[in-house]
Amino acid sequence: MLHSMTGFARESAETGIGTLTWEIRAVNHRYLDVQFKIPEDLRPKEQAFRQQASATLGRGKVECALYFRRAMNSDSELQIDTTLVELIGHRISELTSKLPNVAAANPIEILRWPGVVLQTEVDTEPLFDDASALLGQALSAIDGMRASEGARIAEMLQSRCEDIAAISAAVRKRMPEVLAAARSKQQERIDKLDVEVDPGRLEAEVALIAQKMDVDEELDRLDSHLVEIRDALAGDKPVGRRLDFLMQELNREANTLGSKSADTETSRAAVDLKVLIEQMREQIQNVE
Repeated sequence: MLHSMTGFARESAETGIGTLTWEIRAVNHRYLDVQFKIPEDLRPKEQAFRQQASATLGRGKVECALYFRRAMNSDSELQIDTTLVELIGHRISELTSKLPNVAAANPIEILRWPGVVLQTEVDTEPLFDDASALLGQALSAIDGMRASEGARIAEMLQSRCEDIAAISAAVRKRMPEVLAAARSKQQERIDKLDVEVDPGRLEAEVALIAQKMDVDEELDRLDSHLVEIRDALAGDKPVGRRLDFLMQELNREANTLGSKSADTETSRAAVDLKVLIEQMREQIQNVE
């Protein structure tokens, strides 16, 4: 089952000391690149969070942000270091006596002074357990979103494979007609010259032209690549890089078909193939 590399998830949970919120954003990337933005109290647990994300996501640039809003507790919150406040007040009084034109101190500014408002320590272990469980929910949500998008991409790729197979079958069916037309055209040129031609030499020339125009090998490889793509779509493992390689191979066969083309219909078929392959390639860039 295909997974897209793009997705978004947001999960929140109330804990005994506040609200935790995980936001995860993922975009396509050559490999798995997970970046975390978490509160400093939980920074020592970043490696554990990283391992948890890597176990779920296989590829993509992933940004994980954890927000923590502490619950207000009148008994423990906004405790002020009165000793420090008194010291700051004395120093302000000294400055005011020397600089009488200085505006009075704003109490709010004093509260912002480092150490004035005492912060109660947070027990990180229970908080980590809650954050880890919530991260699991967010990862499941984004994985589901990526799987849903991957299913849509797989459906589109299957449809394009059917279109490519139809074009390949049509070109193969027309090849006897194309070769007959080339033989007739060669005979017309000889008739215009009004000269005797060795039938054996004519057959040799026609055989040489047919060999240059033969695209059976290219069509066989094209069909083989389509089988590989369908097998990859039916698997469970990440196949983004494999599909990208197969797109290169399909494009190579389409280019060869166009270079060997001897009529407008075959040339048009080669162009249609390249359009379909490019549509597939654009979608595959987003496949895990």
